[in-house]
Amino acid sequence: MSVPRVRLYSRPGCHLCDDARVVIARVCADLGEEFDEVDIDSDPELLERYGEEIPVTLVDGAQHDFWRVDEGRLRAALAG
Repeated sequence: MSVPRVRLYSRPGCHLCDDARVVIARVCADLGEEFDEVDIDSDPELLERYGEEIPVTLVDGAQHDFWRVDEGRLRAALAG
């Protein structure tokens, strides 16, 4: 099983996370990529690191965006 190139760090009840999920799902579907999502509330280290920045998007393991996902920028990162 391959590791998705895109990861979304989120938490329940976060409206920015809901918005980010829609953009990420659309871009990944268009480009044939997969993404996964991790609830930072389930991991104390993630909560400490990303608690004030969620949603956080990682591409290929590196932080790409936080708070908002720029669709064009995400597409470019995945295509490049």
